[in-house]
Amino acid sequence: VWRALLAAGLDRTLSYAALAASIGRGSACRAVGSAVGANPVAWLIPCHHVLRANGALGGYRWGVDRKRAMLAWELSQTVAAEA
Repeated sequence: VWRALLAAGLDRTLSYAALAASIGRGSACRAVGSAVGANPVAWLIPCHHVLRANGALGGYRWGVDRKRAMLAWELSQTVAAEA
């Protein structure tokens, strides 16, 4: 799961279902969620990039406010780079 997150790249988000499908385990969304939640190095393995299928942030080991802040910071860097 963590390798698949790294392979997905740092510039996009994906759903738990899409992450499960990317490792060939399309029906293992809950197991993927557990693996994502167990990530001890969130900034290095971008588990904050995984969202619910409806686009909601979902949970986060270090709190949803931190997940939101991390995604917002990354977006601001992308916008600044394009300016």
